[in-house]
Amino acid sequence: MTVDDTGPGAERGGVPDGDPGGTDASGGPGGPDGPDLPGGAGGPDEEEGDDPLALRLEQLILGAERRYTPFQAARSAGVSMELASRFWRAMGFADIGQARALTEADVLALRRLAGLVEAGLLSEAMAVQVARSTGQTTARLAEWQIDSFLEGLTEPPEPGMTRTEVTYPLMELLLPELEEFLVYVWRRQLAAATGRVVQAADDEEMVDRRLAVGFADLVGFTRLTRRMEEEELGELVEAFETTSADLVAAHGGRLVKTLGDEVLYAADDAGVAAEIALRLIETMAGDETMPELRVGIAFGTVTTRMGDVFGTTVNLASRLTSIAPRDAVLVDGAFAEELTRTGDAPKAGSEGDPKDPGDGGAPAHRFALQPMWQRPVRGLGVVEPWLLTRHT
Repeated sequence: MTVDDTGPGAERGGVPDGDPGGTDASGGPGGPDGPDLPGGAGGPDEEEGDDPLALRLEQLILGAERRYTPFQAARSAGVSMELASRFWRAMGFADIGQARALTEADVLALRRLAGLVEAGLLSEAMAVQVARSTGQTTARLAEWQIDSFLEGLTEPPEPGMTRTEVTYPLMELLLPELEEFLVYVWRRQLAAATGRVVQAADDEEMVDRRLAVGFADLVGFTRLTRRMEEEELGELVEAFETTSADLVAAHGGRLVKTLGDEVLYAADDAGVAAEIALRLIETMAGDETMPELRVGIAFGTVTTRMGDVFGTTVNLASRLTSIAPRDAVLVDGAFAEELTRTGDAPKAGSEGDPKDPGDGGAPAHRFALQPMWQRPVRGLGVVEPWLLTRHT
């Protein structure tokens, strides 16, 4: 996967002459507009207007000086301009045309991705997905760290000091520590995700797995947005997301995403999903600052892509949440069946409770299920929801 060196590539002042990517002037890869690329800072001509501190910070963080134009980086990595453009766009970087703004690290990243494709370890489409998922995840992480973390830490500690005088030495100290911690957490998460997948019953289940999917939704959030100040609202959302994330993780679930007033989580085990749902209700009910909560859970086949979950099961969980009573959990029939199959809840209509002989005769069931009226659900037909509570 190499660049055609017979094409126009003679350079004047470091900028490729002509159309290095082999496209017309439509703005495609290698054209006058160039590809979407890292940074968003310009080349030598544009650096005159750049903030000197911003340039010093960029060099500190990237660990190298700007050296390459996009075409030069692609050629040094031994990949086509078209593939380089696809990778850079997937990573979510801004368009810099053919400015000299790339470093040795950019070349190495291109070379590694292309090498995985050439070795047959990844298809080209999968390599682009790797770039996209990594770019989207780390972009959100970086934005959060700057907005919520570094912004507070870089407040001048003493009168007369500027933020500029604080930011660079602080970043010098934080950067290696944050980098090491990021790699540690990623390895931990990768190990956990790999373990879940390899325990699947068969190859098909590795892709389309049977999971319990739960939505937890704050009641009346839209009305709250009209009454609360922005800062107050932000604190409420952060508290809700933090509490939910902690509870989901502590009880063995996986937080898929947060949507302000709503969280989506998944669990391999129905009992785990049920415990998380009831804990969320109980915890939020004990906090006077929090609105009421409602939760919907469904169990079934789920397609996972780039860390997200899709399919009818997810849609059903969302619909159950919308019709759930306040401070209550509604589940679908498949979830109810799974709870009874595993012994976490008694079968409907059964009398008495099986006792756990190893626990002094204490009831073995953790949850109770009460059938609700069947009702039509938009896009999913008629469903029979079950009210989930703790078994007493």
